[in-house]
Order: sequence, then structure tokens, then C-alpha cells
Amino acid sequence: MSFVVRPVRHDDLNQLTDLARQFHLLNLPGEKKILASKIDRSLQSFSGKLDKYESEYLFVLEDTEEQIVVGSSLIMAKHGNEETPHNYFKIFKRNHYSEDLGIGFIHQVLRFQMDIDGPSEIGGLLVEKAYRRRPERLGKQISLSRFLYIALNRGKFEERVLCELTPPLTEDGRSEFWEALGRRFTGLPYQEADLLSQSHKEFIGSLFPEEDVYLCLLDAKARAVLGRVGEHTRPAQHLLESIGFEYLEEVDPFDGGPHYGAKTADILPIKLGQTAKISEFTDSVFKEQGLLATTGDEFRSCLVGYDLRNGEIAIPTKSRTTLQLDIGDEVYLSPFNFNKYAKKDQT
Repeated sequence: MSFVVRPVRHDDLNQLTDLARQFHLLNLPGEKKILASKIDRSLQSFSGKLDKYESEYLFVLEDTEEQIVVGSSLIMAKHGNEETPHNYFKIFKRNHYSEDLGIGFIHQVLRFQMDIDGPSEIGGLLVEKAYRRRPERLGKQISLSRFLYIALNRGKFEERVLCELTPPLTEDGRSEFWEALGRRFTGLPYQEADLLSQSHKEFIGSLFPEEDVYLCLLDAKARAVLGRVGEHTRPAQHLLESIGFEYLEEVDPFDGGPHYGAKTADILPIKLGQTAKISEFTDSVFKEQGLLATTGDEFRSCLVGYDLRNGEIAIPTKSRTTLQLDIGDEVYLSPFNFNKYAKKDQT
């Protein structure tokens, strides 16, 4: 099979809706009307018609042989401005000591924060259930390809990239953290509040507590999920950590899910990427594997075997056809396995 990551198109709507309905992502809901609007926004973003704070880039993973959409991911160019701030809880430590008793405690507290000059944010990562666990690592492809687009268009994005990871939820989709804190200040159930926050932010700043919230005052169930990653989200967490993302000691104000982030320039697919020109060698050997992206008008990316020599790169004919490349075209190449690079950075 052959797979390619590309920008979403209008004619992907029905397949994307079917895909989104397999999951429950708030930033990519399985509602055709909302997804149609997101496709419109994405097309305008890719064509440069929107301001940064409005831009949202939606990518799909296509099985080119079956001509079906089997995955998605997105980038929000700027999450947090004066009109719609980026809200979160920062986790701090506060020391309390009693001279009389000769004892002290170090308490963790939550402090509500509003960022009106926020980072870029990634989300919307989905892979069709029947296509998971394939040797092509399709989830990894659709996730990492976003960073190749950022590398080629640095001016469209911020100097930091954020990812909000999903925490453990109850079987019926409730958040223990929200029940212990957010619901008491808003009176809203979790799903309703989180959905409302996608378009309306005012109630968060108006109703959430301005003072520090001591974690020891929350019930045990809420404390147990704070800053943790849900079982199904752990592969995404490990992938982000492998390319330079770190836990920011920040959590989502609704479900307590952890925020991971990195400086854009330090994200390994961007830091280690390089441009090259498509060529042919009579003795090509495709020992290395990497993500290759086009640099022309339409972004396309896929996993390829390659032979790189002095700024020129040869790839299999099938990959060249999939990416619609000709000899002499400029491309952007990124590693696909970052384990050896992560080890180097630690030494």
C-alpha cells in the first residue's frame, strides 16, 4: 500500500466525518457541518488568506491505492490572543512551616493563568482503527508530517508549540478533575463546558477562582488524574517526548490533562531536517528511512527509503510518483527514528 499526508480537500468531507465519528475529539468532532467549516478554514489558511490567530491547518492521511482518508491531524497557528485567551492551570509549590510545631509542608497549588500571546498548538490526531499497528507507523507519519510543514513555513507559526494531552476519563466520558473543581464554579457538566469553551472563553475567566487552589483540598480521584495521560494517549506522549517535548507543569482547566510543549526550533524533525534535490543514482541503495515533504505549492509528505549524497536525494520511483515529484525538485527530509538523536542530546 501507499500512503501520503496532504492538506484536506472539500471532497474529503464524508470520509473525514466517518473517521471522526470513531472517536470523540472536541477539536475534530464527528459533525459534518462543523467539519465542513474546518475544511473551509484550512483551505483559507493554506492559501494565506487568514491572520495567524485564525489559521488552522488540517492534514489528512490518504491510502492512495484505495483512495480513502484513514487519518488526520491539525495545527492551530496561534492558540491564545486578546479575544480568545489560552487558559490553563499552572502547578506551583508553596512551603508552609510552623515554628511552634516544628513541622512544615510543601503543598502543590493550581494557579489559573490566561495567555493572550499563546503558542501554536497541535491536535486532531486520528487514525482509522483498521489501519492501526501497521508496519508503516501511520500514526507517527500523520503526527510528524505537521512539523515538516512548520519547518517549511516558520513565519506562519509561533516560537513555541503546545500539545494538550487527554487524561484518564471515566467510562461515560466524565472528568473526575472537572467534577471536583470546574463544575463547582460553573455549574456545567464536563462535556457541555468543554464544548462551549471551543467558541466562548469569557465564562472561564469570569467564574474560575482567582486564588490558588490547594490540591490537598480536592478529592483523591481528582488528584489521581491530574497531569496524567490516558491509556490511549500514551503512544502520543511517548512520540512527543522522543522529539523534544516536555511536560510544562501546566494542565487543562477542564479535565486536568497535561500540557506538553517545546521551542519550535528545538523540535527534532525541524532541528534535524534538511533540504535536498531529487536525483537519480545508477547505484542507489535505499538503506535509510525518513519523512520526505514537497516544497512546492501543495504540501505532500510520506515515508520513504532514500539515498542522500551531497545535497541530492534518490528515492524509489513509487515514492516519487506518490509525491508527484520530478528530477530536480527541491524536497525537505526529516529523520523518522529519533532514538539515537535523543540519546545524543542526553550525553
